[in-house]
Amino acid sequence: MDMNEIKEIFFQECEEQLAELESGLLKMNDGDRDPETVNAVFRAVHSIKGGAGAFGLDDLVAFAHVFETTLDCVRSNKLEPNQDVLKVMLKSADVLADLTNVARDGGSVDESRSRGLVRELEALANGEMPSPSASVEAPAPKAVAKAAPAPTPKPTDDSGFQPVPFSFDDFGGEGDAGGMPAYEVIFKPRYELYSKGNDATLLLRDLSRLGEMTIYCNTDDLPGLEELDPEGAYFFWNVTIKTDKGEDAIRTVFEFAEWDCELTVKPVEEARAEATSNDELPMVPVPFDLSILDEAGAIEEVSGSDARAEETAAAIAAAETASNVTQIVAARVEKKESAAAAAAAASAAAQNNAAGAGQTIRVDLDRVDRLINLVGELVINQAMLSQSVIENDTTGTSSINMGLEELQQLTREIQDSVMAIRAQPVKPVFQRMSRIVREIADMTGKSIRLITEGENTEVDKTVIDKLAEPLTHMIRNAVDHGIETPEKRAAAGKNTEGTVRLTAKHRSGRILIELADDGAGISREKVRQKAIDNDLIPADSNLSDEEIDNLIFLPGFSTADKISDISGRGVGMDVVKRSIQALGGRINITSKPGHGSVFTMSLPLTLAVLDGMVVTVAGQTLVVPLTAIVETLQPEAAAIHSFGANHRLISIRNSFCPLVDVGRILNFRATQANPVEGVALLVESEGGGQRALMVDAIQGQRQVVIKSLEANYTHVPGIAAATILGDGRVALILDVDAVVGASRGQSLKAEMSLAAVG
Repeated sequence: MDMNEIKEIFFQECEEQLAELESGLLKMNDGDRDPETVNAVFRAVHSIKGGAGAFGLDDLVAFAHVFETTLDCVRSNKLEPNQDVLKVMLKSADVLADLTNVARDGGSVDESRSRGLVRELEALANGEMPSPSASVEAPAPKAVAKAAPAPTPKPTDDSGFQPVPFSFDDFGGEGDAGGMPAYEVIFKPRYELYSKGNDATLLLRDLSRLGEMTIYCNTDDLPGLEELDPEGAYFFWNVTIKTDKGEDAIRTVFEFAEWDCELTVKPVEEARAEATSNDELPMVPVPFDLSILDEAGAIEEVSGSDARAEETAAAIAAAETASNVTQIVAARVEKKESAAAAAAAASAAAQNNAAGAGQTIRVDLDRVDRLINLVGELVINQAMLSQSVIENDTTGTSSINMGLEELQQLTREIQDSVMAIRAQPVKPVFQRMSRIVREIADMTGKSIRLITEGENTEVDKTVIDKLAEPLTHMIRNAVDHGIETPEKRAAAGKNTEGTVRLTAKHRSGRILIELADDGAGISREKVRQKAIDNDLIPADSNLSDEEIDNLIFLPGFSTADKISDISGRGVGMDVVKRSIQALGGRINITSKPGHGSVFTMSLPLTLAVLDGMVVTVAGQTLVVPLTAIVETLQPEAAAIHSFGANHRLISIRNSFCPLVDVGRILNFRATQANPVEGVALLVESEGGGQRALMVDAIQGQRQVVIKSLEANYTHVPGIAAATILGDGRVALILDVDAVVGASRGQSLKAEMSLAAVG
């Protein structure tokens, strides 16, 4: 990789760390005081700072360092993370995200805001802003990783290496001849250190640059070959180093691995006093030639009692830290096993280890899109081939038909597998909304809590990418217009803190996203009057409550009394409706004055394929999404009832359902068809209840590839998209919700009917 590729990977990881940071802070804001949650938040900032330092991103490093320091106070129980403290930290997380985006894409951040937050963070770290609920007891000292016990000598190990007791005076402590302070370092890696790609070899090499170093490798925990875990961490090191750089410099070497190891750093004098009080005899510090670790495979085979102590220690250290299983076993061959047998077993273990690695890969989205398109073409060609065989083979039992059935099944499995690749949870989009809520709440002086549910609901990435914009407008609308000020909420007997609830769930092959608030609801009188004042509706319009609620989706509509940074320009909810419709979805509103509003979006799980029922209407071929169909039935004359001048009902199991002539709604024909001569599709739409759609005939059920009608022609009311059938003809995919809406009086525009399409 070149540096740009590595940097891009860093920014991708930053996105994950920022999501982890915000998620953890929100948990803490909800009262979670689990130390692991606090540690996860700290690690996220710490990791971003470390990576940014490697690329010289000084502004990002500086801010992350201050943020990290304050979080460390929380981690060590010096600072109580109450609501005021977490409010500052959530804002700091936003600024950290801004600095990351600027480092990646260029631009600038609000320096006055970042400087202000730096001062607030420093004040928190210095105890200048204690929380009202903070304990009056003295803060607990910063937690230190549990030190690994000093290695106890063994009479001998299987390699013949015999540890020898020694006196600290043999090495010298502070005030030795060289006048150089000496420190004892106990470094014990955990499994996580190697699984995250860290290398103890590099850490020990960096440590050696601080001064003269001797080292002992403890192998007491190394199991026999049959119990060896190739990914395990069995060794730890006892290092004695003479350096004038100080203890902080030693700890800095292990800065990025401190979470994945046990580390103890003490002056030799202190270590000597502890060893004496515990009657322990430390191991001989063995000269450690770090150059042996520079090249893989530079370790000579060590076996039996012929190995010298320093060779054994160096070889084992190199083998462990290089994660080379063959070297690990070769360096620890037991007397009863030959070196050849050990190498063979280790080679197999290494292969298994390699096979288990790399559980995920990063793939450019364009490659996935090309694969999706190719699978779509495969589905179309498979349908065409099946159609040709059906037209030319009347027996239906030939081997070709059987092969086509297998091809159809395999094509479906391939398509499902490919679609699963692009399926992603909505969590990243939902987390982005948390920041918007905080910012708008601060601007309006309101106290608002965002609650998210169903964050792991998966949907096609193309839908997720286009979901952020409409959700942003809806969130801004809910916070600015929906939620009242704390004073008004208190006067109404409500909690002064408003609640916005964002949920996602699967239903009937679609995804439902609901945005609910417990605000004042829609003031229908105000909405109607504003629409009249803006010449959006005639003054004598007789509208239902639902129709009044939907006026907010008209272009140019706004109930704001004045233009602000948040709203008032009449741009927002009309964008939401257009964006949702462009995704093949619908949006509905339910509002109860004084209790809040609920916006419900119904979206397809994918924009690539769907299962549909192919039908004919007035000589035209249409596809009805299978997820909308409850059942199909053949109407009988006795079940048809007239209602008014132009409406008909069909009796279904002792209940009545409106009968909708699809051909008449879409202007395929001028008069209504005889329902007894057609087929009724009982469908269920969002917000419209059940309707029986009348079509002329059913051709069959098929899986079709969705082609955008807007991209190739224009938007046609009543039509969601188009597809290519097996015989090569273009068929239109019916927008069931639009047709049902038209049957309820929401007429389709004549100039945009299918008759105009030709």
